[in-house]
Amino acid sequence: MKPALINAALNTLYYSGAHNVLAPMTRGRGVIFMLHHATQGASRRADPTRFAPNRGLHVTPEFLDEAVGRIREKGFDIVSIDAAIERLKLEDEGRPFAALTFDDGYRDNLEIAYPTLKAIDCPFTVYVATAYPDGAAELWWQALEAVIAKEDSVEVIMDGARRRLECASPRAKSAAFDQLYPWLRAIDEDEQRRFVRNLAAKYDVSLPALREAQALTWDEVHALARDPLVTIGAHTVNHFAVAKLPPDQARREMADGKAKLEKELGRTIEHFAYPYGDENSAGPRDFEIAQSLGFKSAVTTRKGVLFDAHREHLHALPRVALNGDYQAQRYVDLYLTGAPFALFNRFKQVNVG
Repeated sequence: MKPALINAALNTLYYSGAHNVLAPMTRGRGVIFMLHHATQGASRRADPTRFAPNRGLHVTPEFLDEAVGRIREKGFDIVSIDAAIERLKLEDEGRPFAALTFDDGYRDNLEIAYPTLKAIDCPFTVYVATAYPDGAAELWWQALEAVIAKEDSVEVIMDGARRRLECASPRAKSAAFDQLYPWLRAIDEDEQRRFVRNLAAKYDVSLPALREAQALTWDEVHALARDPLVTIGAHTVNHFAVAKLPPDQARREMADGKAKLEKELGRTIEHFAYPYGDENSAGPRDFEIAQSLGFKSAVTTRKGVLFDAHREHLHALPRVALNGDYQAQRYVDLYLTGAPFALFNRFKQVNVG
């Protein structure tokens, strides 16, 4: 769904008050929030005339601060991911809880999110794909945006056919991105990376420069890990959609990322996030691998809050995105009731098939 349609649906739910009526049935025990970037330039309002397809990954530090305040005001304890799992296991429900998590391993997690959350004593988790601090990550979705942003047209070969995509206007750029991005998500991971590598070289976009400007270094990962407020979790090595990989490769991606973090930080890494994390990127086979590798928990991007039934599915936990297109208090209020996700999931509490 387009952000405008989601926005309209969420606003209808909020202003109707239906979320409060549903809350006793839909709130659950707690919620794990997912973020990626906290950046100063992440505008509160999406500008439809501006081409910025990845803006949903960015929130402002001001919104992050306000969201934490609102979560606490609504009676939720914000706890570490480890404490969240322990609370979920308890029969006594107690107070509702929330955990904040950041995916991938971006420098702004240290430079902006960390001081913002440190100042308000808020714990959080950073799931690090080890190719980021190793200097080998390819931020292909950002390279795709950068190519389309600078060109009036791009020529590509998709499924063996040469195509020319017009990119002269913001609308055309969005249409080109919307055509290429889902196709790239669907194809083989190695083919995806080759395609974007060749596209970036053809149109003079530097993948190493994108990485160097944004990815945490190992020294910076260490700096985050020194604070007890911060939990470092695993996120594979290369940020591949593990469900698309053969079983042995999927296991290596998950195990090697865990092992590298443990070697660097000198501690056991107990929590994991599946890259992309949707139904096409992580499935039952991958949940079993995560469990067999000794992770206490593994989180997806399947939408939802936590219920008692999730005690039996600790390696397929849902999350709620604090999305840069929806940086307003009313959305946080909605999310905490669980109502949008109950409707989205047709009132199924657990969706791991």
